[in-house]
Amino acid sequence: MSEIDLIYHHYLSYPTISTDTRNITPGCLFFALKGENFDANVFARNALNLGAAFVIIDNPAFQLDDRCILVDDVLTTLQGLARYHRSQLRIPVIGLTGSNGKTTTKELINAVLSEKYRSFATKGNLNNHIGVPLSILSIKSDTEIAVIEMGANHQKEIEFLCGIAQPTHGLITNIGRAHLDGFGGFEGVKKGKGELFAYLKNEKGTAFINQDNLLIREMSVAAGLDHLIYYGTEGVNFITGQLVKSDPVIALNWKGRDEYFSVQTNLTGAYNFENILAAICIGAFFNLTVEQINEGLAGYAPKNNRSQLTKTESNMVICDFYNANPSSMTAALNNISSLAASNKVAIIGDMFELGAEAPEQHEEIASLAGKSGLNTVIFIGKHFYALKGSHEGEFFNTPAEAMEWMESNPVKDSLVLLKGSRGMALEQLLPLL
Repeated sequence: MSEIDLIYHHYLSYPTISTDTRNITPGCLFFALKGENFDANVFARNALNLGAAFVIIDNPAFQLDDRCILVDDVLTTLQGLARYHRSQLRIPVIGLTGSNGKTTTKELINAVLSEKYRSFATKGNLNNHIGVPLSILSIKSDTEIAVIEMGANHQKEIEFLCGIAQPTHGLITNIGRAHLDGFGGFEGVKKGKGELFAYLKNEKGTAFINQDNLLIREMSVAAGLDHLIYYGTEGVNFITGQLVKSDPVIALNWKGRDEYFSVQTNLTGAYNFENILAAICIGAFFNLTVEQINEGLAGYAPKNNRSQLTKTESNMVICDFYNANPSSMTAALNNISSLAASNKVAIIGDMFELGAEAPEQHEEIASLAGKSGLNTVIFIGKHFYALKGSHEGEFFNTPAEAMEWMESNPVKDSLVLLKGSRGMALEQLLPLL
């Protein structure tokens, strides 16, 4: 019996995976991963004491008894186990990537599909070389369809994740200016995200294409994909939709063959229209009824600080501070500019992983903010602070400095956009709004 066969045998009896002793559940398998600042091998005994059935380690010094399975590399083993588990599943798997909107689109697709199927979707943001294997290993035997989000910040990463998730269907939400440093510029982003199309081509898979997005269309043609399902606002599509309103939440009309149907969502931001249309397209492709699709959309309420509309005692806040890049920041500023409100405030934080393009990209966003009809703009972070004096607004190096200013200058009776990269931790400002 091979190493993977042995561990998979245990996995079938103990199908819960843990990589953190703080989340140990009785009867789980604990994988002792290494990181830059930790080595979980040292927690092997603790994991067993907390109830883990087996621990997978790669340091023989921590092999206590036959409940410790020694492997060459724990991470590679975790990935191999996930790859093997995926090969045992006979279900459609929708692979999802893109520069913006991945998580919201994934949640929308899952909300729709769950109206008909026992569906699974990536939890939270588990979309990297560790998160994707953990997601695959969370798919139970009775699951009928799965949606796996795949993130990347360098080339060949999507290709690698596809090898684990083995998607039968796929969607690239868009190509934007994100992770420019790791990808080596915008063309590198295109190439990296396009690895999903290359995989689907090789495996004779199906791709869902936003016909309104010329770049995605061109990429699908270049990849030579054989099975394409189109959605959009114009042209010949499997699903065609029209945005009705987006102030403050999105309502739209959509049709398959002939008749138009209407649905109102709980999402703000016109930029989410295409994400909603993708979910409709995928739901219709998998034979959901109009009623099931609309119920799934209408019932979804964002709770992940992405396009989330939150009413506080003093303001209406667009909570969109899970992450940011120039593309998503532009969309967010254009959105608040289009909304009706007597007083509008944008609180925006630095955008990370832009490499040499960081100064130029922050300059462009600061210029856009100044043209967006906002009453107040509050810039936070070293890149934005470097622009102090050349743009109107309040500038702060850190969120703590901004909080101190806001305590003396409270924001009230306003529509507020709160957006920045995850590392800026702008959620700490929310109690002051």
